Amino acid sequence: MTSLDRTRAPWPYDFLPPLPSFTVVSDDVADKTTLDAAHVAGSDVSPHLAWSGFPAETAGFAVTCFDPDAPTGSGWWHWMLLGLDASVTELASGAAAAPPAGTVQLRNDSGTVGYAGAAPPPGDPEHRYLFAVHALKAPVEVDPGASMAVGSFHLTFNAIARAVIAPVYRNA
Repeated sequence: MTSLDRTRAPWPYDFLPPLPSFTVVSDDVADKTTLDAAHVAGSDVSPHLAWSGFPAETAGFAVTCFDPDAPTGSGWWHWMLLGLDASVTELASGAAAAPPAGTVQLRNDSGTVGYAGAAPPPGDPEHRYLFAVHALKAPVEVDPGASMAVGSFHLTFNAIARAVIAPVYRNA
């Protein structure tokens, strides 16, 4: 799914080096379907995610959630989980509240550590929430106080494949 439609924010991965894809699925979210109330602000429950078909040389994973449609000019980071071992291929619903041992979650753009649920301004058009699983050639290690931009920079240079699932949400 690519979006260079001038009426919408661009699909951010279009501006990064192209990568192979693999499969990401969820019991909680699906492409172009509306997020359940559990995954919006106030509840802030990270969705279930499971992935397969990634490159054999994958050394680890990172999971992110980004809203390119936030009215900021730079989107909105909802979640970044780094340090997932290559043997981890699934996160249960709510994993951000109790992340796997050895992982690091960076502070999201809401100012908290973990997953911040969808919260587009009332009346805004529908926003897309890009849940991405990044297969990495080497673990990404950043200071837990680092910004999402720093985390994203390191992901860009260590990712060997990426899978994205993109549900939507709109505040009435």
